[in-house]
Amino acid sequence: MTDTQQTHVPSAMERRRKSVGIFLRDVVVIFLAAILISFLIKIFLVRSFYIPSESMMDTLHENDRIIVNQLTPDLMPLQRGDVVVFKDPGQWLHPRVPEPQNPVLAAFDWLFSVVGLSAPDSNDHLIKRVIGLPGDVVACCNEFGQVTINGVPIDEPYVVLLAGSDRVSEADFEVTVPEDSLWVLGDNRYAPADSRFNTDKPGNGFVPYDNVVGRAILITWPIDRWTWLDNHEFTFRGVEPAKE
Repeated sequence: MTDTQQTHVPSAMERRRKSVGIFLRDVVVIFLAAILISFLIKIFLVRSFYIPSESMMDTLHENDRIIVNQLTPDLMPLQRGDVVVFKDPGQWLHPRVPEPQNPVLAAFDWLFSVVGLSAPDSNDHLIKRVIGLPGDVVACCNEFGQVTINGVPIDEPYVVLLAGSDRVSEADFEVTVPEDSLWVLGDNRYAPADSRFNTDKPGNGFVPYDNVVGRAILITWPIDRWTWLDNHEFTFRGVEPAKE
């Protein structure tokens, strides 16, 4: 066999360099796949939000972080008692001046938002509890200070009452929920920015289904508040469907 026909045997250094290259390639592929999967999960399944106000006390505290199931309401029907995140139906939120942010932190915030671990647009959304579904007649308050739905009073253990009052709303109201819309209230009933306080705005205080981002299912932060969010099914069990 001549010299030109001899098989080249890689040296230990070449084999090591090739192994390192394969390892780095695999790391990059895994990293990109993880980002793609996280992005798809955010787009189609779940995403993170933080709570910017105290309107859902004591269920949710300001600056809590939550996970939202985005399959609701497109693939999973909404129910009375569900806690939902939705886009502003029209002038519910006051205009906010963007706060200056460190460029490095802003870059990380953007990156985390891509994979659903951050929610820089949380201030553009609201979170409330569904009380009335399409066709429901929701009224308050009866002689015991309760909300009624289709004439049935409900006992709401999650509501924060004003000291010395047994009324779950300081203002009386009676509404019939239009088709493809919701009537939503905060658990901290004496805080503004729910359906009662926006009847003079576009949509008359109702939230269109198209504005619903999803149902809040889990508090993820802080750690000591980690818990599944209850929709208090028993509270609404006696309510009959709206009559057509």
